[in-house]
Amino acid sequence: MRIRPFAAASVAALSIVLLAGCTSTTDAETDASTSTDTATDLCSAAVSSGSATDALVVEGEVGEESTLVFDTPLEVDELQRSVVEEGSGDPVSDGDLVVYALSAFDAETGESLGAFGYDTAALPQQISADNPLGQLLGCATPGTRVVAAFPAADDGTTTAEAYIIDLIDVAPGAAWGEPQDPVDGMPTVELAEDGAPAITVPDADAPTEVEIETLKLGDGAVVAEGDTVLVHYTGVKWSDGSVFDSSWESGTPASFQTTGVVAGFQQALEGQTVGSQVLVVIPPEFGYGESEGHELQDETLVFVVDILGTQPIL
Repeated sequence: MRIRPFAAASVAALSIVLLAGCTSTTDAETDASTSTDTATDLCSAAVSSGSATDALVVEGEVGEESTLVFDTPLEVDELQRSVVEEGSGDPVSDGDLVVYALSAFDAETGESLGAFGYDTAALPQQISADNPLGQLLGCATPGTRVVAAFPAADDGTTTAEAYIIDLIDVAPGAAWGEPQDPVDGMPTVELAEDGAPAITVPDADAPTEVEIETLKLGDGAVVAEGDTVLVHYTGVKWSDGSVFDSSWESGTPASFQTTGVVAGFQQALEGQTVGSQVLVVIPPEFGYGESEGHELQDETLVFVVDILGTQPIL
């Protein structure tokens, strides 16, 4: 399958987790103003239709893998999009996690280049006015179908292509599972309104084995070994309770393969269900204990992880 970077990233779920980040404090009035501004920006970010997308005819229903019919070669001079069918409900907002499906076609030949998100759900993606999803979907409502046409790259790395893009749904931005009974002796967790966790470490010796507690039990797909997951997380040191890493602070969930993290974190993910919130305590042996010179080499780590999506290796 050879489709453009934003789609390819969804298929392969290739993401680099950038550690750290800083927070800013805003009052309710500022939050409301920002929310309005970003919603407006997302609506205006959508690119216009043109002769290329007007020439695209879709055969198939929203939510089902469909076909584009058009005369070839399709002349595409600039990025275009047209709404084929409008959905219903609340429009998406800047920063939402959206679930979508996509079919790609060669604009020169009409050949199908592949599809994803129909038979097997792809990972939710964060939409914004600054990324391709925002430019193609704007502030659409779930159930919306758009067609898009991309010109060939100036450097010849990609040919002109046409797409069908279905906005399936908006995914929760935090774990939504059923709360579970707390486990004695484990760190305690309090959640902010947006779902961000504050972790309190008990005044006790750190465990010597990986300890896992399910705080919320989700009802989604089971995470398998090697899956690519989408998670929100916060990590603190058992030694002093200080936060050393948090996707909540950066404002963007992280995406990575379960086999690409330390052993204790991998154990906490695999076998869990999407929608779950998991607390894991990771002794150095199962964390960074063998990473000579790493600042966390001797630390027992505590993570709270919200599992927002999983995608098998394709």
